Amino acid sequence: MARKPLPEPKDTPPNQSRRLRADARRNRDKLIEVAAQAFASHGTASSLEDIARQADVGIGTLYRHFPSREHLVEAVYRHEVEALCDAAETLSNELAPDQALEEWMHRFVGYIATKRGMADSLRILLNGNSTLFADSYGKVPVALADLIEKAVAAGSIRSDVDGTDVLHALSGTYSMPNSPEWHDRSRRLVRLLMDGLRWGVRQG
Repeated sequence: MARKPLPEPKDTPPNQSRRLRADARRNRDKLIEVAAQAFASHGTASSLEDIARQADVGIGTLYRHFPSREHLVEAVYRHEVEALCDAAETLSNELAPDQALEEWMHRFVGYIATKRGMADSLRILLNGNSTLFADSYGKVPVALADLIEKAVAAGSIRSDVDGTDVLHALSGTYSMPNSPEWHDRSRRLVRLLMDGLRWGVRQG
């Protein structure tokens, strides 16, 4: 009597498959979050093992998502740009226009801190003709311009504000000396810029 063929193995149940994908996304997002903090504080020489441990995953999981340190740096940079741009809309919905602009500028300083920590690796990516900068170029100025436009329309900052000038002033924090006072100096710069943007609007 001929034996019946064995049944074909079943695929992973849809719910389990979705759960696995969700877990992988959470692990990836957590790795990027922890890496961004590490790079901002210690640069890209930060231990990948420490990053994996703080993200509560194994080093093998880190390498599955990011085969090299440069892959992790690129992912962090893309995430920081997207988060900064997304914050413009979120803050506009939650705060008064001038307050949204000020808070966004503080977040820009945080973005610069992470970017400074990744400077050497970002130069390597640029020399390797990565699409990293082409993809992100222009997004940040557009986000800032939208915040400025709303604050001007609300009458909470001067109407002669040039977004490019504001961005250049903020970007100056990138080249400031790396010292323990860097964050405090950067926050003071934001307050100084906002005082200038508000000057004359609420007087008289």
